[in-house]
Amino acid sequence: MSSHREAPEISTDPVADNTDTYAFVSPDNPKTVTIITNYLPAEVPAGGPTFFEFGDDVLYSIYIDNDRDGRPDITYQFTFESQIFNEDTFLYNTGPIGSLEDPNWSKRQFFDVTRSERKGTNELGEDLACPPCNIGPRSTPNYAKLEKEAVHELGGGQMVFAGQRNDPFFVDIGSIFDLADLRPIQNLHLIPTASAPGVDTLQTLNCHSIVLQVPINQLTRNGSTPSDVLDPNAVLGIWGSASRRKLRIHDKGNREHSESGPWVQVSRLGSPLFNEVLVPMARKDEWNALEPRSDKRFLEYVQHPELAKLLTVLYPEKFPNLEGLTAPREDLVAVFLTGLPPGVVEGFQNVSKKGVLADMLRLNVAVPPAKSPNPLGFLGGDLAGFPNGRRVADDVTNIELRAVAGATYPLVEKNYKPDAAVGAVEQGITPLPGRSQETFPYLTTPHDGYDFPSATK
Repeated sequence: MSSHREAPEISTDPVADNTDTYAFVSPDNPKTVTIITNYLPAEVPAGGPTFFEFGDDVLYSIYIDNDRDGRPDITYQFTFESQIFNEDTFLYNTGPIGSLEDPNWSKRQFFDVTRSERKGTNELGEDLACPPCNIGPRSTPNYAKLEKEAVHELGGGQMVFAGQRNDPFFVDIGSIFDLADLRPIQNLHLIPTASAPGVDTLQTLNCHSIVLQVPINQLTRNGSTPSDVLDPNAVLGIWGSASRRKLRIHDKGNREHSESGPWVQVSRLGSPLFNEVLVPMARKDEWNALEPRSDKRFLEYVQHPELAKLLTVLYPEKFPNLEGLTAPREDLVAVFLTGLPPGVVEGFQNVSKKGVLADMLRLNVAVPPAKSPNPLGFLGGDLAGFPNGRRVADDVTNIELRAVAGATYPLVEKNYKPDAAVGAVEQGITPLPGRSQETFPYLTTPHDGYDFPSATK
């Protein structure tokens, strides 16, 4: 998955696990950028009686680099606090929840938002309400009303939402981690079986999301809203993270704990699947603790990806050109670490400053939203899609599988011919309607615990 349980340490700490980060020019408000960071992977909808929520002891951050040096210039930070309003019940709610202030709702969560930049730090919102989890038709009979109430204006055209959502990431985890046995082409596998449609593992699961929308001119270095894709000010580097205090003290007597010391980053995410697929297991926790400007340490894994070697073994004789490709994969370095310079893809660039190697979502805000988005992004001729930022419906798994298999190598070597099998590399999933929407917060209503997954008799 994009970053669901991708590293040994963070797999034991789901409230701090940054599972996906998205950044795109808002399709319904193209003078703004929307940034989404997801946490708490694979939430089972029927998660009671203690339903899922953000960590009160976690600092959640969204970073924006607007001068292309791999360092944050603008930081949005989110802290949460849970409050128990009814101390005499074991229930999350004692009746239907009709509003965010309903007395039937026993335990609620609130959050603060700050923005930091060179000029200083401003508090944008305090004690903003999260919606409840979607429990079921008796407890949350009008969830649309609750989630609408949880969209907050921050001033200056900024909006925020924080709460449970239907996990939008679509991926066939079962096949990918069973020796990359992609179901549509498993007849070509080293251990062949009949081809079959892909299985969307996350289809019935939820997550927790922070969704932030900001006018473009509040993010760019010079305060402009660029219209020229070649304008260096048009490129934003974006990533998310989660941090914990350095010291945590447990009290044996009352079973409470306290935290102190500086914040220590324990999870981060820019490009999907970077830590998941490119970084070896022994170094994944190290990667999670570092800022993007330190990613030169992982250059060798991008230049010589392990997955490329595995594809030639797991699909024998299907990738002869890939097998002969021993040169450093500078195409993948461009996709993940430097961005694409002008001239590589006509009418596009999202390059960092010379010499900067940093894993971030690089979004060129001068590229308008596509009228007919292609889930394969720039591999499908759609320059508004990944790796130009990342939209919710971009099929990043297929894009990156094909890129590793050689589809992007002609970007740096015009005479290279990708293997014919590259076009067949496919996880075989078309996300069902309802996994995303065209308006804020762009992620859809979470599955409720009573109806999803559908019971079988």
